[in-house]
Amino acid sequence: MAKKTYEIDMCNGPLLGKILRFSVPLMLSGILQLLFNAADIVVVGQFTGKEALAAVGSTGSLINLLINLFIGLSIGTNVLVAQYIGARDVRNVSETIHTSILLSVICGVVMIFVGIALAEPLLTLMGTPDDVLSQATLYMRIYFVGMPVIMLYNFGSAILRAMGDTQRPLIFLLIAGVVNVIFNLIFVIVFHMGVAGVAIATVISQAISAGLIVLCLIRSDGMFKLHLKKLHVHREKLFAMMRIGLPAGMQGAIFSISNVLIQSSINSFGSVAMAGSTAASNLEGFVYNSMNAVYQANLSFTSQNMGAKKYSRINHILLVCLGVVTVIGLVMGVGATLLGDTLLKIYNTDPQVISFGLERMYLVCMPYFLCGIMDVMVGSMRGMGYSILPMIVSLTGACGLRILWIFTVFAADHTLSTLFWSYPVSWAVTFLAHLVCFMVIRRKFPKVDEAVSQEAPAPSESSI
Repeated sequence: MAKKTYEIDMCNGPLLGKILRFSVPLMLSGILQLLFNAADIVVVGQFTGKEALAAVGSTGSLINLLINLFIGLSIGTNVLVAQYIGARDVRNVSETIHTSILLSVICGVVMIFVGIALAEPLLTLMGTPDDVLSQATLYMRIYFVGMPVIMLYNFGSAILRAMGDTQRPLIFLLIAGVVNVIFNLIFVIVFHMGVAGVAIATVISQAISAGLIVLCLIRSDGMFKLHLKKLHVHREKLFAMMRIGLPAGMQGAIFSISNVLIQSSINSFGSVAMAGSTAASNLEGFVYNSMNAVYQANLSFTSQNMGAKKYSRINHILLVCLGVVTVIGLVMGVGATLLGDTLLKIYNTDPQVISFGLERMYLVCMPYFLCGIMDVMVGSMRGMGYSILPMIVSLTGACGLRILWIFTVFAADHTLSTLFWSYPVSWAVTFLAHLVCFMVIRRKFPKVDEAVSQEAPAPSESSI
């Protein structure tokens, strides 16, 4: 019997079916990852109280702020490995994999100390209410103890995505998700550990998923095989990953600053508004992660075809991904909003909490497809080796405009609705700017395919 292959041939044949085959398991993986946090929020919301619900939810934007720079490096891993696969460069694929795995552990250890030290000062700076602060700080500090395994999972799954394997990470997350829910219930209901219990359960489940990813790479064949004794930071691979990944990470980190400002603005309306926004934001996360799977597909498919010099497929990949992400965003965003009252009751039954949550969903979740098409544009440019330009555009268009909105429009009309309008407006403006940038970058590459050499140098960003 032939051994089952998890790889996808991204450089030949029809695209739609392969993009869906790549994206659907990744969508389900993203949903499972969100269920880790959702399980935390539902359990504390139902069994501990709305203050604990607000405490867990209010940490999300701050956690993202602290880890996005390092998560960006995993995007560099994805692009680099995919381009080397497309170029059929076995040695450089192996060196990139071993560099990435070791780098993930180093980044994770650094983040333990950063998260523990900065948790309380940054939460205080955000204006977190006193009745929430201590529990939010405790949740963040426990969460950051597990940062090495969280980083390891992100870098390892980026390697698997580069080869087209999104099925095994889904299986690993399913196992970890079941463990997370079981430990949540035990720690909170049986041992009454509150936010500490759900944080510990999350770390345990993340450790399981990371361990399975590493085991998968160790048991792989050929250029994808991980040898623990060969773990080494190859300088040229590190720099290549940084050229692509650091701008992506900086974009994510600075984006998180705008989200922290928005969270701080939400905090000013009190813990009930915080709880409602937390529940709605968690529901929006399911839509975002589903759309993000299409961004990841675009990134991997574009990267492999660039490595293989199959330039004729670049535009087609983008158009297919734009169509898919629009359908997903509209169906899930509108559907979740229409079912908002029922869905929000899963998190908390307080009528005021539900009212605040619905207000956010109508203005953020329903037009969420705009965020999806904005991200897909970025995926094409990063896949072609350009990371600085989309970073600048995103920070100016989405992040900068959002911050400007807070200090002008929101300052003039201090309501939650006005605050939430900053999201769809910034997404639409930034998408149009990215579209123009893509057309400019695309002209730098041939329209027809070229032959690929066996030994490809480390991809680098052309001058912009």
